[in-house]
Amino acid sequence: MARLQQDRAVKTREAIIKGAAEVFDEYGFNGASISKIMKRAGVSQGAMYFHFKSKEDLARAVMNAQPETVVPRLDSHGLQRIVDMTFVWAWQIQRDVLLRAGVRLTNDQDGTTGRDATPYLAWAQILEVTLREAQYDGELREFVDVGRLAEFLVGSCTGLQMFANAVSAREDLPERTVEMWRILLPGIATQRVAESIDLDVHRFA
Repeated sequence: MARLQQDRAVKTREAIIKGAAEVFDEYGFNGASISKIMKRAGVSQGAMYFHFKSKEDLARAVMNAQPETVVPRLDSHGLQRIVDMTFVWAWQIQRDVLLRAGVRLTNDQDGTTGRDATPYLAWAQILEVTLREAQYDGELREFVDVGRLAEFLVGSCTGLQMFANAVSAREDLPERTVEMWRILLPGIATQRVAESIDLDVHRFA
């Protein structure tokens, strides 16, 4: 019985987060309301407030769920994994409402009670861990500071998707991501590794 209740609670929470993502994606933080989210998720007010105390809590959950939409789809390692992470992200942001809403909320935090850098820092930490593995395997040039590179990549991808959103509704984001790596790889990777990286972004379509 307890297991059944636990499973039901998990499914309810997932439904709320998905409903919230859809509403935040359509209306932004300021245009979203708890009532709209409850209606979209198909839950009662009691269920909503059992899991989330405020709209800010919901927004935070959606923002922090971004890696879950990307990382489980990866099976490569080292620097190729970093490249693949950005490729999956470039495709998923066009298709996955949870990722898209998380990105929108992270980039535009006007109207919230306080600015939250957690999603950016979480991405930087994920990148840094894999970059350290690449560094240990001798894939990076000796002078590369992996911590600074990780934060640089987060900032670069953030700006890249905002630019692509403005000019093409992100349709050309995968191709722009490839061009980013064509510019970056010669400066951060050893020649052997730079030449071996697979830049076929369409394999993740």
